[in-house]
Amino acid sequence: MHDVSPIRAKSGTNQEGTSAHNRRVMIEALRLNGALSRADLARATQLTKQAVSNIIEDLEQDGLVVALEAVRKGRGQPFTPYRLVPEGAFAIGLQIDRHLARVVVVDLIGNVVARAEASLPLDEPSPGVQTILGLIAHTRRELADIFAQSERRLGGLGVAMPGPFGLKESDDKWMMPAWQQFPLLETLTAGTGLSVGLQNDAAACATAERIVGAAHGVDHAVCLYVGYGIAAGRILNGELYNGGNGNAGEIGRALLSPAGPGATPLEHRASLASLYQHLGLNPADEHLYEKTGALAAAEDPKVMGWIEGAAQDLRWSVHLIETIFDPQTVILTSGAPEALARRLLRAIHPLLPSIADRPGRRLPRLQLGITDPWAIAVGAAAEPISRAFDPRFSAILKAG
Repeated sequence: MHDVSPIRAKSGTNQEGTSAHNRRVMIEALRLNGALSRADLARATQLTKQAVSNIIEDLEQDGLVVALEAVRKGRGQPFTPYRLVPEGAFAIGLQIDRHLARVVVVDLIGNVVARAEASLPLDEPSPGVQTILGLIAHTRRELADIFAQSERRLGGLGVAMPGPFGLKESDDKWMMPAWQQFPLLETLTAGTGLSVGLQNDAAACATAERIVGAAHGVDHAVCLYVGYGIAAGRILNGELYNGGNGNAGEIGRALLSPAGPGATPLEHRASLASLYQHLGLNPADEHLYEKTGALAAAEDPKVMGWIEGAAQDLRWSVHLIETIFDPQTVILTSGAPEALARRLLRAIHPLLPSIADRPGRRLPRLQLGITDPWAIAVGAAAEPISRAFDPRFSAILKAG
């Protein structure tokens, strides 16, 4: 008999009209656990063996799943493991920030297979979007050189940029107002021929953490993203929560005490933009990441002074997140170099008392997540994959 250790998977349903949901459940189980047999999948998803066999056959025909060599353990019957085919699907992720754009192509299991980046003119979306279309075209050619049939397996384009979205016109440069008012999704759809989705950068970071980071397999987590601005990406009940208008988690806009006229938003004091201003660095400098990393590693007094002040505000943010959302863990995710992020994490401790401060915790209240500057683009690329292949409980409720 083969391994009967717990398998991480969502439950399928054997009721009629739910085959699409069950297909997504099977794909997610294979993504989370690697190779599994039909018996494993039936046990983990609570589907009948016949339902599992039918779905596996469909996924094999679609080039999304492949059978491995049969395995024999002990005296039992041999069994055949199945795994996802990484090149079964691809998606493109685009990060747009104040001074740069990054584009990645990921496969079905989240591997990056192509990437490109370029500087953007500040608050000039018309020339900026032409630069972006050039980056996307470049990565598509690079992908086609590696996988000849990639275009027919390209699932879409996910875009991540700072929010909030859809507010009244503003000249607040933190919100990239010119880009907010530009017909970005329409222009990208027309220029690429792909379906395009938009999310804020914190949601993209949370998605990256869910796929390859500290939120992998965690049902309730909040990713506190410290980038040029600040936001919180939320994974609730195993699914990304975007809010009614795609603006969930924009805590960088929260006013710090005392609130009222003249109060300072959190991101004006504890974001990387505030660090660059504190150090007198140009945020458009192409060597900014290396410079701030070296200063943090050397524990430069000005950097350490900023960390001390930012940590006080972020400590309050963690307390607020824990009190409102009761997550299993809060993950500090940042576009900052790891040397800076680790020192910031250390300075945030000790955490303030909250409902999360209890015995028997399996996960730390606050932990360091991904510090790769490409994480947002990877999370953005995961959005079309998720849209196509991840189970959605809302869909199954409607079907029921």
